[in-house]
Amino acid sequence: MNTLQPLTMEQANENSQAIFTGIKSKIGMLPNLYATMGVSDKLLGGFLSFTELLKSGEFSAKEYEAIALATSQANGCAYCLSAHTAIGKMNGFSEADTIALRTNTIADKKLNALVTLASAFVNTKGHPSDSSVQNFFEAGYNKSAFAELIAIVSLTTITNTVFHNGGFEIDFPKAQNLEHLQTV
Repeated sequence: MNTLQPLTMEQANENSQAIFTGIKSKIGMLPNLYATMGVSDKLLGGFLSFTELLKSGEFSAKEYEAIALATSQANGCAYCLSAHTAIGKMNGFSEADTIALRTNTIADKKLNALVTLASAFVNTKGHPSDSSVQNFFEAGYNKSAFAELIAIVSLTTITNTVFHNGGFEIDFPKAQNLEHLQTV
């Protein structure tokens, strides 16, 4: 059931309209995901604020996108896989890299430890194996990064869940290998 639908500017409340205007001026479009999240200006505003705060944290832009790709793959979200594949490419990943990140097979050992732990958080409902946690720390990450990883996985899971409960098209180039995932 598609409980949530994208809002038009006219349908949105005044606060969401202001957020929509800011998004459009920053990235040149209002993605359907954000137009849908705008049903609650608190959800959309809080999500965007927390995302920006975390993007100034422990992880590089590439690492952030790697986490989002691994999380979206584990949650089976075609929309977020497509969005983060496009953003990942803008941050220097190749198409092959994005697929390897999604499947925890990226050759870079540090990135692989990162995406393996991100996937484990989703797949184990927050109870990753001791070895995946240990590999993360051995790869050079610290406890602050561990805590922020939990937050980024959680934020990405929010967007994944909005898509799964929304009725909207993917407005990014579709990521490869989405055949088995829900698309509208």
